[in-house]
Amino acid sequence: VQLQASGGGLVQAGGSLRLSCAASGRTLSIDYMGWFRQAPGKEREFVAAITWSDVTYYADAVEGHFTISRGKSRNTVYLQMNSLGPEDTAVYYCAADTSRLGGGYLPRVGNAFRYWGQGTQVTVSS
Repeated sequence: VQLQASGGGLVQAGGSLRLSCAASGRTLSIDYMGWFRQAPGKEREFVAAITWSDVTYYADAVEGHFTISRGKSRNTVYLQMNSLGPEDTAVYYCAADTSRLGGGYLPRVGNAFRYWGQGTQVTVSS
């Protein structure tokens, strides 16, 4: 599985951006995809994820102003980011895994995602 992230850029506080993550390769085996971010000097953190059955879940910090969704092809996942603030400045990474989820488990840690794309920079100016 290969992942290609795009859509980052510079935006003013209060603005919006939409990130895209296109998967290729063994896409039929993907069970969930998500986004993580890493700000300068901070650890990587979970942002949002979506399962193959379209269950979505979010980090508390972005709940309500970020939305993760899947494209018609189902191999592309989007992260719509609204009401951006300087605290959202980070490199955003797309990730995916082929492990079958069960028992209501929704992964929020990086080591639960085997495949990673290159990062895309999001910078929010105040």
